[in-house]
Amino acid sequence: MKAVAARLTSGLNVGSKVFASDNSGARIVRITGIKHGKGRKGRHQAAKIGDWVKVSVREGNPELKGQVFDAVVIRQRKPYLRRTGERIAFTDNAVAILKDERGNPKGTQIKGAVPREVQERWKEVAKIAQFVV
Repeated sequence: MKAVAARLTSGLNVGSKVFASDNSGARIVRITGIKHGKGRKGRHQAAKIGDWVKVSVREGNPELKGQVFDAVVIRQRKPYLRRTGERIAFTDNAVAILKDERGNPKGTQIKGAVPREVQERWKEVAKIAQFVV
């Protein structure tokens, strides 16, 4: 997985409920795991912007409810630092649901902003976003 050009702060724990910001049919999802995440013995893993996570659908389309999908974290409330010195924080925590392991999104559009750090790592997700910050 490509490195991100920012000092990212982990802001989402396993078990966090976040918004699904795409039009895949899910509304609120729960993070159940972080794929390819670094960890330490005895410490819970936490996700940050651009991380590949496993999510379980909690609210939304009844056919999707309870199903497990891969997703990408596209927004977090916890501020993080860019190399230029600016701090970036969003008003909500959000993910974009993926349909396969290549990074193709399940939805056809993403509501709201997507940071530049996600665009570096997940080009297909950034293509369907309204705008990139």
